[in-house]
Amino acid sequence: MNVGETLTLPSSEAQRQFGRELVPQLQPGTLLFLSGELGAGKTTLVGGLLEGLGFAGEVSSPTYALIHEYPTPRGLVLHVDAYRVRHKQELLEMGLEDYLERCALSVLEWGEAFYDDFPQGWIIRLEHVPEGRKIARVR
Repeated sequence: MNVGETLTLPSSEAQRQFGRELVPQLQPGTLLFLSGELGAGKTTLVGGLLEGLGFAGEVSSPTYALIHEYPTPRGLVLHVDAYRVRHKQELLEMGLEDYLERCALSVLEWGEAFYDDFPQGWIIRLEHVPEGRKIARVR
């Protein structure tokens, strides 16, 4: 997916498929920011990414745990939900930068506070539209 590109996906399964198809475009160590309203399918997209990396287990939102780790055949995947984080220092103290260095893929939901700190990260915005979900790569 190129910067500025937008897709409209009609279903959750299409969103998962998009995640599976996005994997080959991601270099090892990619940081992927997911933004968008509640229920826009950020965790669904992460499920597709993980399937594309060979993970067959269940994927859940890390809203309360803040951080989930998923082992895949292509390396560890980090899934962070910063929705409840008041200060970015909280995640830094939990070792976010160490995770980013050792993970094959890091996905940070609600990570707007970190955009300037990690300018190499992709930003994907998800939103509800009448046709399903719109996905746009912002950066």
